[in-house]
Amino acid sequence: MFECITSGQNPKIKELLALQEKSRERRAAGLFVVEGRRELDHCITAGFIPDTVFICPEIYSCHPERGEGSIPVREGCTPFGSRTASDPTTGKAGGPPATVPRVARPSGGIPSLTGLNLPEGTKVFEVSRNVYEKIAYREGTEGIIAEMKYKDRRLEDIKLSENPLIVVLESVEKPGNLGAVLRSADAAGADAVIICDPLTDLYNPNLIRASIGAIFSRQVAAATSEETISWLKANNIQILTAQLQDSSLYYDTPMTGPTAIVMGTESTGLTDIWRKAADKHIRIPMLGALDSLNVSVSAAILLFEAVRQRSGRFAETSDL
Repeated sequence: MFECITSGQNPKIKELLALQEKSRERRAAGLFVVEGRRELDHCITAGFIPDTVFICPEIYSCHPERGEGSIPVREGCTPFGSRTASDPTTGKAGGPPATVPRVARPSGGIPSLTGLNLPEGTKVFEVSRNVYEKIAYREGTEGIIAEMKYKDRRLEDIKLSENPLIVVLESVEKPGNLGAVLRSADAAGADAVIICDPLTDLYNPNLIRASIGAIFSRQVAAATSEETISWLKANNIQILTAQLQDSSLYYDTPMTGPTAIVMGTESTGLTDIWRKAADKHIRIPMLGALDSLNVSVSAAILLFEAVRQRSGRFAETSDL
């Protein structure tokens, strides 16, 4: 049986909250937090190793696809919302312990939690609903949160396709923007996203949530601008910088070969090192009173122009 946590003052809960809130705590512990089954699936598939899993059976069991099997609700864990079964003769509480649906335990191992295949040694805690509500950032995360072990994300670990499409972001500081760019990169099938001179922690919970797991489904690396430029050139990947000055319209620029689309912050744009390293400068036409799009919107526009150019289905409409 697992330990049941029913108090928000439990040391494990305090540790989890510290990891969610402070990057220095994450770095010191070598751990970060993933919330939700979908995000956890992507994270484990990407090769990250779980250290500790917290599960609220009442919420987790609301999803029939989680699997079959059950475990008894133990005394002291009734805050899960589970009720003591009614006596069949009187209809009053006081019968045998109620059960909550749960995936069956593999022989000799820990519960697979419906296919997550947690490695031996993973610590698993059950938490009551009130504790889960304290540690969860949002609704709809299916009653599961995990502390995962850090993994370095380096340029040299990126595996390129024959015709790579890369997104490069320089000094983007808002986790929400970065998460949205990662979602667009995933949708467009980009090989990788490279974060240059990052101003946000790649394991920031807000970034992970905003990306809905794309931080794990895509190859992601952090490096300096100098390192990234050298790596792109060594791999014969053309560099297209998004900028208003001295630039051509993006749809007039070929993106059918190996391409890196590079964007900077909304306030200051790209630094000179990127402007000088670029093979071409591209821009999105601005027809209104303002001269700036959100970086995640710009990324989506440019990525799907590359998809359009590369897809045979769009060959006949490539002049549109």
